Amino acid sequence: MKQIVFACAFLLCGAVFGQYHEIGGMVGTAYYVGDLNPRSPIPQNFNLAGGLIYRYNFTDRLAFKGNVLYGRISADDADSDDAWQQNRNLSFRADIFEFSGQLEINFLTYEIGDERRPSTPYLFFGLSVFRFNPQAEFNDRWVDLQPLGTEGQSIEGFEDRYTLTQISLPVGIGYKFNIWKSLGGAVEWGIRRTFTDYLDDVSGNYADNNLIAEENGPLAAILADRSLSPLGDDGTNNGYQRGESNRKDWYIFTGFMLTYKIGQPRIKCPGAFN
Repeated sequence: MKQIVFACAFLLCGAVFGQYHEIGGMVGTAYYVGDLNPRSPIPQNFNLAGGLIYRYNFTDRLAFKGNVLYGRISADDADSDDAWQQNRNLSFRADIFEFSGQLEINFLTYEIGDERRPSTPYLFFGLSVFRFNPQAEFNDRWVDLQPLGTEGQSIEGFEDRYTLTQISLPVGIGYKFNIWKSLGGAVEWGIRRTFTDYLDDVSGNYADNNLIAEENGPLAAILADRSLSPLGDDGTNNGYQRGESNRKDWYIFTGFMLTYKIGQPRIKCPGAFN
């Protein structure tokens, strides 16, 4: 009976042993997979990314992480080796601001500053809210694309303009390790599954460019169709494929994290070990 009581007490205490906070930051890169970079998961067009991190360790195997991250994604059809993409001749950039909550599961027991548990691989998953704003360069300036309705958005008979605040589902892997006393590090790769196909402002078919010019303005028409040569026999691209609407866009953050351990792990029932 004593053995059973001891085992239960040990498990209950183990659930709180290792509870502590971490604060820190991340620096790394961001890239995306979408209509202008369809060859998933080959990375292209890396851009600088970074942000702030908060982590609460429930146990030495389970933690909650909150992120505030920024990264830029971009792509250019001119960089593709696909002739159809080269002729489409679109390009974009978009700054992404992400607020994310994630659950981390360590494969091994781990605690910053503990030589007995110095490192572990881990996986994570969670929920993010992010803001993005695709832009294209025109006459040496960057133009916001969403207000232009480049695929006919806001014109009668077409979809409404897509929203610039969306949710995504982050999932990924990483490796944590001790650096020195209260300092810990990690390298991480995480992909975000979004529910929009407009990170790059490209999704469906070409709309009638004359209609776009009439309803949304001449700049919208110019940036909607920048193809080198028309696909149709009538000298236009009206109705032809512009993107792949059946595939949502993804974005990826990867980088190095440095975190500082606040406080010491607590044991709420030390008497169980007497």
